[in-house]
Amino acid sequence: MTTGCGCGGGKGGSGGCGSSVKEPLVAEVVAQASFEELKAPELIASSEQEWPIISVNGVPVRPQAMAMELQYHPADSREEAVYSAARALVIRELLQQRIAELGLAVEIAAGENEEEAATRLLLEREVTVPECDEATCVRYFDNNRGRFHSAPLLAVRHILLECAPDDAEARHLAHSQAQVLLLDLKAQPGQFAELALKYSACPSKAQGGSLGQVSKGQTVPELERQLFTLAPGLAAKPLESRYGWHVISVDQRIEGQPLPYEAVAVAIRTQLQQGVWQKALVQYLQTLIGAADIRGIALQGADSPLVQ
Repeated sequence: MTTGCGCGGGKGGSGGCGSSVKEPLVAEVVAQASFEELKAPELIASSEQEWPIISVNGVPVRPQAMAMELQYHPADSREEAVYSAARALVIRELLQQRIAELGLAVEIAAGENEEEAATRLLLEREVTVPECDEATCVRYFDNNRGRFHSAPLLAVRHILLECAPDDAEARHLAHSQAQVLLLDLKAQPGQFAELALKYSACPSKAQGGSLGQVSKGQTVPELERQLFTLAPGLAAKPLESRYGWHVISVDQRIEGQPLPYEAVAVAIRTQLQQGVWQKALVQYLQTLIGAADIRGIALQGADSPLVQ
């Protein structure tokens, strides 16, 4: 049973909800690169200008493009957002110019457009990533054993007092009702199923509020963070999520167990390889930056030239 209450669903615990928006490939590349070359954004433009005047090897970065790119770069200030958007567009232009310079023959894979395919091909050709060997992975495991445990399992019942996240009055009333239910349950614990059927907005009320066994990833994040800190028994206070207030009872808690290396070897290799990829990507992009004539924005580049 899948629900929208954020709890984990019905008896099988299959609920929860979420969404994602796919960023353009170049924005993803910039995010993976994790640049830290400047303490603060630096755009070379006068204070009277709404958009900086930027060019890459004589090719201007259009203000319209910066305005479109802003949506992919949330930040605490407009200055930071404009800097991140401008940097992404500069890198995009550098990649496109390098693709044209090499004359790459592009084969478009499923789900790609031509630019994405060309960028992928360029990075496959020019970003050299050494493989993490087995000894490195084993050493990482030995040095970080405390991180490798199976997730705990909770047998949970709940009563959801539903209210909209932006309705302050309804949230206050739901919280007050949840506190009253908690007092009733402390006095008479055996009436949980009855109260769930009467008051809960979750489909699990048909099973007395039972969610079955809940593991990490099955609830919305703000509820999960609170839920997995609970000891067995009736929670001392209601827990809040975007869906309302939850009166929670943890009937059983099964702690996670240490995992052997064989169970996490692939995950460790993937994590370490991702770190190697990010470093190699930064070095490659800095080489492109160092070889280019970039005006209007300060970016750190490498001095070593590209090999044709």
